[in-house]
Parts: sequence; C-alpha cells; structure tokens
Amino acid sequence: MKLPAVTLILSIGLGSALVARAGDPAAACAGCHGTDGISSDASVPTITGMSFDYFADSMHAYQKKLRSGTEMTIISGDKKGSKSDMVKAVADLSDADIDALAKIYSNKKFIRAKQSADPALAAKGKEIHDKLCDKCHTEGGSAASDDSGILAGQWMPYLKAQMVDYKTGKRPVPTKMQPKLDQVQTSDFDALVAYYGSAK
Repeated sequence: MKLPAVTLILSIGLGSALVARAGDPAAACAGCHGTDGISSDASVPTITGMSFDYFADSMHAYQKKLRSGTEMTIISGDKKGSKSDMVKAVADLSDADIDALAKIYSNKKFIRAKQSADPALAAKGKEIHDKLCDKCHTEGGSAASDDSGILAGQWMPYLKAQMVDYKTGKRPVPTKMQPKLDQVQTSDFDALVAYYGSAK
C-alpha cells in the first residue's frame, strides 16, 4: 500500500519542529540540506525562505535535467554516507510532493549563513550588483518575492559554484539574465560572492 506523499506534524509558533514520518519527502531533503532546510555545509544551499514558485520550478528543472546535480555525500538520515545528487533526489517526486515541499520550505524563514567576507571585495560586489543584478534580485538579493534565488546570506562557496556553472553553460541561464551575465567577468565573481556573503 502506498503511503501518503507527505505526512508531517508542524509545530506552530515554536518555529521549527518538523516531525517527518514514513513517506515524507522533507526527510530526504534534511540529509543534505540540514534540519528544516538550513544547511551547515558551505557547498550546499539553505533552501528555506524562497518563494513557492521558485522552489517548485527548481525541482522541476532538476527532474527535466535542465539543471545538473553535483554529487554530494548525504550527511544524516537513513542514507548517511551514501552519494546522491539533486537529479537523483527528485527523480521520483510527484507534482504533489514538490508542491508540498515548496509549501513547507517557502513558509520557513531564511537563516543567513555565519561566514565572513572581505569588506573591500564586498563593496566592489555591491557596485556590480547595483548596476547589473538589482532589477531582478532586489533588496540586495534578499527578496523572495522576486521569484529568484535568495543570494544575501547564502553560503559563498555554493554561490560561486553556481556563478561558474552559469558562465560555463552547465546551468541554463534565464533569458533575461543572459545580457547581464555577459557583462560580469569571471574575475568579478569573488566580489559578488563577498557582497552576498557579507549580509547579516
């Protein structure tokens, strides 16, 4: 007998307790993205706080293999120590599963990573952001309502890896982003990353 796609208990008002039961796809997310989607691994993004649509669209992009998944070691749960990637992780999720996950994580607060950034690089990155990125990534890259990834406070190594993937074609570039990305030099990545990483 097939279990319900999502069975969970939410602790209302206390902020975090998500109790995963059999068949809950959020339990698998925690293996790489951490409890409640707040990552402790600098190469893995925190997945809370983004918009419902952006989260769901990202999952569908992985399912369609429009985005590739970097192989990672699962850090907790039943599959701890084994290897996986996002394409494999979402392959069997139904549309209902994805919608349920998008609802869970979009309703949680984004917690900025505790990391340090070079102030001079961050200042240069702010100039680049304000000139090329702010139209779509408003409020310094922190507004979920933009329906784009939250950049402010995301792990810096993860952000840089995504910028490289965009620049090299490993990750598809949204049409409206391509002209802006063409103006960003690879040498500017560290500055942009420092700006986003400096958000407190």
